[in-house]
Amino acid sequence: METFGTLNWTILVVYILGNLLLGYYISKRISTADHFYLGNRQTPWWAIGISVVATYVSALSFLGGPSWAYTDGFSVIALHANYPLVIFVVITLFLPFFYNSGVASIYDYQERRFGPRARALISSIWLVSQTMTSAAILYATSLVLEFITGIDVVHAIIIVTIIALVYTALGGITAVIWTDVAQAGILLVGAIIILFALLQQMPESIGTTLTTLKAQGKLNPLEFDFNLTHATTAWSGIIAMTLYHITVYGTNQMMVQRTLASKSIGDAKKSYLTMGFAAFFIYFLFIFLGVMFYSYYQGAEFENSNTIILQFASDYGLPGLMGLIAAAVMAASMSSLDSAFNSMSTVMTVDFYQKYIRKDATEEHYLKMSRSFTVLIAIIIIVPAIMLTGSTGSILLVLSNIGSYFVGAQLGMFAVGFFSKHATEKGVLVGTAIGFVMVWYIANHTDIAWPWYCAIGAFTNIVVTITASLLIDGKSDEYSSYSVRGQIKAFAEEGRAEKQDGWYLVPGKIDRVSYLLIVFFVATILFLFLFGRAF
Repeated sequence: METFGTLNWTILVVYILGNLLLGYYISKRISTADHFYLGNRQTPWWAIGISVVATYVSALSFLGGPSWAYTDGFSVIALHANYPLVIFVVITLFLPFFYNSGVASIYDYQERRFGPRARALISSIWLVSQTMTSAAILYATSLVLEFITGIDVVHAIIIVTIIALVYTALGGITAVIWTDVAQAGILLVGAIIILFALLQQMPESIGTTLTTLKAQGKLNPLEFDFNLTHATTAWSGIIAMTLYHITVYGTNQMMVQRTLASKSIGDAKKSYLTMGFAAFFIYFLFIFLGVMFYSYYQGAEFENSNTIILQFASDYGLPGLMGLIAAAVMAASMSSLDSAFNSMSTVMTVDFYQKYIRKDATEEHYLKMSRSFTVLIAIIIIVPAIMLTGSTGSILLVLSNIGSYFVGAQLGMFAVGFFSKHATEKGVLVGTAIGFVMVWYIANHTDIAWPWYCAIGAFTNIVVTITASLLIDGKSDEYSSYSVRGQIKAFAEEGRAEKQDGWYLVPGKIDRVSYLLIVFFVATILFLFLFGRAF
């Protein structure tokens, strides 16, 4: 720990204290559970947008992105070029349903569309999935602290948990969003400094380096090989991972909840548009770093590949750099952990405690319970985080594998709710169960790569749900008012305005600015195609 130095410790401690003080300050303005969940719907859209970006670009991306690219090359970018398509779908279909309903938990939709058992099922699926995701993020951060300070990884897990827990329990979603804004700035500065330092230290020119990487097979961003056994093909990115990320941004309480804190539907959509346009550049940066590290270290093997970026920062030796990197990684981690703590406590309070245990308690009571659940969740997440300490491969890859088991079920449940006339609660329960079985079979008895698990699970869920619904409950003559067609019909019959301040309230209608996402997606694919053939 002595080698970390006074300057580095000062940078790290100042960052931690800043988060804690902000959480304490915001806590003075929180008096109700709704304020804890949604921040009284007064948060500016740009802050929410930055928070969305910071939440998904976690320590897993900061560490795992370069690690993954170090091993698999630039083809990893293919899995992260789909965000414009993803956001296009989410703001067109998902956000209007959630925002118009005025709910704190997005899984309330499942009860309105199907029934209480469907809501309990998807809430439970998400809680398990998010626990594993948060554990991976927590481990990633603790790995950093162990590497640069010498603190034992288990102790580091506990320390990071306590820090994120304190300001989240105090300040709720408002503290989550505003600390995310600060954390995003620190993360970006840290990554850019590393990039410039790396380019400065390269023994050859950037052009020569890229040519060599091309010859080594490390610089092909788009592999147009429709091979389901390869994870990082262009088709995996365009088809399979588009569906995967639609689930992440459309059916994930952690991601959607902050948009519900917006002042209007327009602000909610604008916050997501930020991610649609920014994500590609962020992931391009991290993945580019990975392939450049491969050249710099000449493909040397690391005991733990997630420490590559940390090893370089240590080797570079710039005063204060390790402190900044430590703060950047902690920022990336806590921007995700705080979101997870807040959203999971919201689901546990709203979807389970308030619904089944105390239905008519005061707002003050629910606020107290939300904070109590925040503490409980933090304790639970520590356990799988410690179990991950033996992992040596890319934690971003590990997380993606874990998530792929769950996302198909979530996407399938929402898809049949949005578009099927005949889907019923009993059918959904059967379809979701069979979908899980199918994904388990594919994962354990075939060579199909994990990005396709979401598509397979969702397709199975949809087909079985509709079939089981028809067999058990028969045909339905009318679309539910919580389907896309049903919502459009309800708006028309009730004479409700389809737009608010130029933005569509009704699902299924496309805002003009959304077409820019399609243009941007085509442009990025063209750029990657030309980039891969330029050297």
